[in-house]
Amino acid sequence: MAGTKVFGIDLGTTYSCIAQVDEYGRPDVIRNIESQPTTPSAVLFDAGSAGITGGESGESGAGGESGAAGSFVVGSQAKRQARIRPDDVARLVKRHMGTSDWRFVAHGVEYSAASVSSLVLKALAADAKRATGIPVTDVVITVPAYFGDEERKATKLAGELAGLNVVDIINEPTAAAFAYGFAQDGQSASTVLVYDLGGGTFDTTVIRLDGNDITVVATDGDHELGGADWDNEIVRYLAQKFVEEQPDAGDPLDDVYDEQELLTAAEDAKLALSGRESVDVLVVHGGRRCSVTFTRATLEEITGPLLQRTVDLTGSVLQRAKEKGVDTIDLCLLVGGMSKLPAVARRLGEAFGLTCRLADPDLAVAKGAAVYGQKKALERDVRAQLVESGRLRPDQPLDAAATGDLEVAAAASAAAAGLTTSSVVDLVRTRVTDVTSRGFGIFAEDRGTAVAAFLAHQNDALPIQVKRTFYTISDDQAEVDIRVFEQGTGVESTRIQDNKVIVAGAISGIPAGHPRGTPVEVTFEMGRDQTIKVTATHVGASEPLVLRVTAGVGSESMKSEESAKVSLLKQRD
Repeated sequence: MAGTKVFGIDLGTTYSCIAQVDEYGRPDVIRNIESQPTTPSAVLFDAGSAGITGGESGESGAGGESGAAGSFVVGSQAKRQARIRPDDVARLVKRHMGTSDWRFVAHGVEYSAASVSSLVLKALAADAKRATGIPVTDVVITVPAYFGDEERKATKLAGELAGLNVVDIINEPTAAAFAYGFAQDGQSASTVLVYDLGGGTFDTTVIRLDGNDITVVATDGDHELGGADWDNEIVRYLAQKFVEEQPDAGDPLDDVYDEQELLTAAEDAKLALSGRESVDVLVVHGGRRCSVTFTRATLEEITGPLLQRTVDLTGSVLQRAKEKGVDTIDLCLLVGGMSKLPAVARRLGEAFGLTCRLADPDLAVAKGAAVYGQKKALERDVRAQLVESGRLRPDQPLDAAATGDLEVAAAASAAAAGLTTSSVVDLVRTRVTDVTSRGFGIFAEDRGTAVAAFLAHQNDALPIQVKRTFYTISDDQAEVDIRVFEQGTGVESTRIQDNKVIVAGAISGIPAGHPRGTPVEVTFEMGRDQTIKVTATHVGASEPLVLRVTAGVGSESMKSEESAKVSLLKQRD
C-alpha cells in the first residue's frame, strides 16, 4: 500500500500480541523472538545501568517516568522471574488502566499503568519489526468494550509513550467480530454474541453482522474478572490440600516465593484440564512435598461462582438486546484463553441454549484489529487519491464518493494489499456502529440536592444527540458551571460521587437582570468515534459554551474534581 502499514495490537491483561494483514490479504499474528504468538504482559524492572536487556526487552526508562534508571525485560523471562523476584515484576496492569493514583514501585521508582503498558507495546513493536523488517509506527490497539474515557486515554497514552501513532482504539468484541466477519465473507447476515473471557477481563457483547455493517447492539463486562481469578482459586485449593496433608509444614501462601510457584502450577493445571479430566500437581513448602490430584470437576466446583458471574452478565446483555428487538442469537463466539474451558460452552448452552464456537480464542482480537487497521490504512490511501483527483472534497466522507470513482481509487491499492478491488471497496465501506459503554450527563440540582443528570445511557446506539433544558438557580446568576460526567459504577447512579467528571467549563460574564429559572439549553452529542461535544447556551451570554472530549485523546478543558462552590443548574423550573 502507498501509506504506512497499520498493525493491530491486542494489549491483554495477561498476554498480548501483534498482528498484520499479510501480502495475501490475510490477518496474521506475528510471532515473538521465542517463536510464540503471544507475549506475557509482564515487565521485570532491574536496578542498575540503563540499556537493553535480552531479546524481549526495551530501552531503559521508557515511558517517561521521572528518575527511571535501569533496564527492563518484557515477556516470558519477566514472568519466570516473578517466581524469584515478585516485587520487581509488574503483572495484571491492565486492570489499573485509567486509575490515576495507581503506581507500580520498583527500586524506588514509580510507574503508572500507562507507562508499564508502554513497555509491553515497545516489545511487541520490536518483535514485529524483527520478524517482518517493517518498522511499526501506526497501530490500532484494542480495549474492553466497557472501558470508559479514562481507560481509553491511558491506553492511547501507553501507545504514545512507546513511540507509536495510535490510529484508532477498537473494542475487543468488535475486533473479534471483524475477524469472524472477514473469515465469513459473502455469507448471510447474522447476530453473534461475543463472549470474551481473557486473563484479567471479561466482555460480553451482542453484535449484528449484515453486509458492510457491523452493529453493536449491547455490551457489558467486568474489568476484574478473568483467568487470574481462576488461578487464585486453584492456588488456594492446592495450598489447603497441602496444609491438610502436611499440617506441621505451614501454609505455602505465607511464603511469597512458594506462592509464585503455586501460581505457575495453577496455570499449568488449568490449561491441562481443558483437555484432560485429571492432573497431579506437586506442592513444595518448608522442605515438605505433597502431590495433589486435581480434577476438572474440582476446578469447576471451586470456580463455579466466577463462571456464574459471566453467565449473569451475559444474561443481562441478552436482555438488553431483546429490549432493542434482537431476540435471536445465531452463534456465540468464544474469545479469550479462558473460554477454552469446557465448562464455558456447556454453561452457556444450559443457560441460554446458545450454539458456541471457539473462534481462535487467543488470537482473534489481534487479527480483527489488524483487519481494522488495514481498513484504516486503505481509507487513508483511497481518500488521498480521490481528493487528489478532484473526485472528493477534503471535507467530504468517503461515502460521498461515486461508486465508479471509489472503484478506480481502490484498484490502485488493491494489488499491494493482496485484495481484489471489490474487497477493498467493501472494506472501506464497512461501517462500525457502536454503543456507549457508560452513561453520560451533567451535574445539576434537583429540589436542592446536587445530582447526576444522565443525558445518554449505557448501550445507547451511536451517534447520539440529546437536547435538554435546564434552569438557573438564582436571580442575576453571573456564571453557570457545566461539568460533564461519565458513569462511574456498573449501574447508573444519580449520586455525584458515583460518577467521574471528564470535562468542565463555565458560561461566564452573564449580565444581571436574568431571573432565577432562566433556561439554559444543553445539547449532548456523541459521534460514532465516541467523541463528545457538549454545547450550553444561555440567552444572556454572548456565545455558547462548547466542551469537547476526543475519545482516547483528551479534552479542550481541564478536568475538574471540585464538588463545592459551583453554580449548578436545576433539572426543572
